[in-house]
Amino acid sequence: MTTTKTIQTNKDEQGVMTLPGHLRELRNRIGVCLVVFIVGFFVALAFSKQLVQLLTDMGTRYHYEFVYIAPQELMLVHFSVAMLAAFIADIPVIVHQIYAFSSPAIENKKTKKVVLLVMLFGLLFFVVGVLFAYYISVPFMLYFLKEFGAGSDIIASISIQEYVMFLTTVFMIFGVIFEMPVISVLLSLVGVLKAKYLIKARKPAIIIIFIVAAIVTPPDIVSQIMVAVPMVALYELSIVLCRIFSKSDYKK
Repeated sequence: MTTTKTIQTNKDEQGVMTLPGHLRELRNRIGVCLVVFIVGFFVALAFSKQLVQLLTDMGTRYHYEFVYIAPQELMLVHFSVAMLAAFIADIPVIVHQIYAFSSPAIENKKTKKVVLLVMLFGLLFFVVGVLFAYYISVPFMLYFLKEFGAGSDIIASISIQEYVMFLTTVFMIFGVIFEMPVISVLLSLVGVLKAKYLIKARKPAIIIIFIVAAIVTPPDIVSQIMVAVPMVALYELSIVLCRIFSKSDYKK
């Protein structure tokens, strides 16, 4: 009974949800995301030692030695890793809440399907980007950076906080980079972006990609290349997908 009354107060006489109703719904959906994040944080915190071990194992393969140089540093690392794990676990919930909040405003069923597919593939591509970084890019970067210092009298004792920050930064960068085809398809479907625009802008885009890669990565050429090359490949994939979806019937 209370739920029915709440729904009725959120709508006007024509059955259209009012602005306060939208705000209340938005507040509730944000609250759901926050609750899931908080629960996920405490669950991840209980397994933070295993998560940190999982990350440090990547470095120990290449004979990195990790230290913490402040009393609170190791504890902060466990907290930051738990927060990252909670955020990743919360992403599907966030995607669902965004779709549930926006879907009533979309009347066309085909458009609803497209929006849902874009969100699902956006989540999938983000995960693929993180996995690509974990299994391919980061090991190569760690190996190169270790070999760069080979033969030196300087011992590689790495701050655990700096190491984890390096890994999480790379993971997030690749997760966002792999969203490029999804964003391109979405812009193509709404008529903002066309394949011919991407083709004409290919050369300056590649230059911009390498500049962006130099900005967002550590100051070494290998990290820049390991980020720039997938970005170029994803740019080409975006062209192909824009061509396909521009001919689809989803825009009708």
